Amino acid sequence: MYEAVILGRLFLMEASMAASDPYLKDITQVGPARYAAAVVPSDTNELATVPRAICVGADGNVVVVMSGNSQEVTVAMVAGVLYPLAVKQIKATGTTATGIVAVW
Repeated sequence: MYEAVILGRLFLMEASMAASDPYLKDITQVGPARYAAAVVPSDTNELATVPRAICVGADGNVVVVMSGNSQEVTVAMVAGVLYPLAVKQIKATGTTATGIVAVW
């Protein structure tokens, strides 16, 4: 048996048991992200999934195309901050930030 305390709630799990997610029923547009993936900026390829937010590992500019239109926008980003941007593409040209991660 393993014990885990999450937000003051005690959960007991057996080693062979799949992890349960007590918050699965609470997932909404403002709920926590459930997936994350490193992003390689590309001038030609769109992201496979439109994320809820993006963050960077090192400060810099990120050139994005928002999911609602085809307008390129340059966003100055600080490392460690989650930016709530629904983007369909992160361009290589003009992007200086590194360690880009998309979450959804």
